[in-house]
Amino acid sequence: MISRDTIDKVFETSRVEEVIGDFVNLKKAGANYKGLSPFTDEKTPSFMVSPVKQIWKDFSTGKGGNAITFLMEHEHYSYPEAIRYLARKYNIEIEETQQTDEQKQVANERESMYLVSEFAKNHFHENLYHSEKGKAIGYTYFKARGFTDETIKKFALGYAVDEWSIFTDVAIQKKYDLEFLEKTGLTIVKRNEETRLVERQFDRFKGRVIFPIQSMSGRVLGFGGRTLLTDKKIAKYVNSPESIIYHKSKILYGIYQAKQSIAKQNNCYLVEGYTDVISMVQSGIENVVASSGTALTSDQIRLINRLTPNITVLFDGDAAGIRASIRGIDLILEQGMNVKVITFPDGEDPDSFAKGKTEDELKNYLEYNAKDFIQFKTSLLLEEAQNDPVKKADLIRDIVASISKIPNNIQKEIYIQECASIMGISENVLFNELSQILKKEQRQASKKQTTSRTPFTGVKKQVEKPKKFDQLFNLEKKIIEILLLYGNIEVEFVDFVSEIDDNGKKIIKKENYTNAVSNEIYVHLHEDEIEFTNPIFLKIYYEIIHLLNQEQEIVPEIFTNHENTEISVAVTSILMDEEQYALSDWERHDIIVKSKESNLSKLVMDVLYNLRRLLIAQKITALKSNMSPDNNEIENQKEIVLESMEEIRDYTNLKQLLFEKLNRVL
Repeated sequence: MISRDTIDKVFETSRVEEVIGDFVNLKKAGANYKGLSPFTDEKTPSFMVSPVKQIWKDFSTGKGGNAITFLMEHEHYSYPEAIRYLARKYNIEIEETQQTDEQKQVANERESMYLVSEFAKNHFHENLYHSEKGKAIGYTYFKARGFTDETIKKFALGYAVDEWSIFTDVAIQKKYDLEFLEKTGLTIVKRNEETRLVERQFDRFKGRVIFPIQSMSGRVLGFGGRTLLTDKKIAKYVNSPESIIYHKSKILYGIYQAKQSIAKQNNCYLVEGYTDVISMVQSGIENVVASSGTALTSDQIRLINRLTPNITVLFDGDAAGIRASIRGIDLILEQGMNVKVITFPDGEDPDSFAKGKTEDELKNYLEYNAKDFIQFKTSLLLEEAQNDPVKKADLIRDIVASISKIPNNIQKEIYIQECASIMGISENVLFNELSQILKKEQRQASKKQTTSRTPFTGVKKQVEKPKKFDQLFNLEKKIIEILLLYGNIEVEFVDFVSEIDDNGKKIIKKENYTNAVSNEIYVHLHEDEIEFTNPIFLKIYYEIIHLLNQEQEIVPEIFTNHENTEISVAVTSILMDEEQYALSDWERHDIIVKSKESNLSKLVMDVLYNLRRLLIAQKITALKSNMSPDNNEIENQKEIVLESMEEIRDYTNLKQLLFEKLNRVL
């Protein structure tokens, strides 16, 4: 178990903007940073990071917290895993206390699979340097490909010895469970169909060089293994099977090594295979990832979009392969991203081309050969069309269909103009074609909606009522917000006291006094015996009162770094609501946001009076309910009824007084 001192040191040292910056492309927005949500597919930034408060919030999903909670949400880390990740990032030595047997069993299935995968990565990598077969076969192969030791270590390349179960045997000897070796796909287990007992077990990747596949944070998700045999009956590449930690359609090879360079260069080079990535990186192009031989997916594109809106696709010189892969361009356009294309000479791929070039030569080639997707598509397909008008018309429709995928209307128009210029055709014709394609898509979408509707059965469908606005929740939340942000401040308050003058007329007199915001709120809530109904707000309030009783200041960081993640997330959400206006950049539009500190006493009293008014209204409703004529015993309880009526009258007068006070405050 990690010691409290280590946890405190991690919180003191880590910077939320640096941690999140490893996963999300952040841009300065006043005192804060903003970026695209890493949790949703969005085009407009709704993700905010506050370096001053050391917290973040995603306004599109409502998620928020500190650096720890971000790692728990984004990388699915447990609390201890997040602490360990930050300790490694900031070179903090981890002190551990003795774990009980119960604590050791807390690790869930996912965490166990990560541990097994990490062990496998290290085992295969060590084989290259410490086993005879690893050195003779695996290491020799990588060196023959031109990979340096630095590159081999950077990508943790490895070798699985060509023996049936040597890896599995070592893993079990090291106390790793066969269940998780099987679930990660590292071990293939054959069981008796009737008894389900294990009959034999063997290594999936035996005799193959290994390419670990890592998440954006560096966690090992799975492996790719390449055979070194020339037997055509054996699959050249074998990948880990799908599991709860590995989804090949949602990960890109090399993203862990490339993420910072992608954000810095504001561009991502997309290639096909493992060795393409490795050779490019070794040649100085670090902002490169691979789809690992799978067809490009929307999830993979969104992964890149978190870091940059620009993708440059690198195609091999094989024309057939280019045509098969070109469909991925439309997916990129649908995500609202900018896409360019680079092709290599016939017979060359990024791996082979990079090896024969210096860093400057490679960079120059990539810079001067990057084509806009329309230029690329027309140059590729015009060769096929040549002088055939029908084929040329089909080509134009194909390009316009790609343009229709772009969500931005201005970009659509610019691309239409460019296409018209290249193809020598009227813009009006292309706009008409675009309009027809869009209308067709709308009709198809409408048709899908219609067919998916529930058929009429003669029973009127009950319309779902909108959720009722929870006024009590929002008032309680506002009180917590005021305490966290302004609880330590002393301000001048105004009280309105009701008196009867000499003529018997009721008058409201104004009295001024000075008090700390936290004391003022505590006195009002204590006098009225008001207790929070929301359990998280109640916990936060009790901890604030504890600080006041100890004569300590209210420090928001105590709550944003709280070990109870419910408290941490709730407080972060409250504090970051203050920063939401920065996303819209209102000041740029000459919209001035009034500071709450400018009239703090009004804000405090407004919330307290409204809370009292709401609770009184609820009390009156409850009393009236008890006096319902449906009550058969009402005749026998006349005195109780009269008392209730008197109570209602008193509460109504009090409510009226609060309205008068509120009117003056407002």
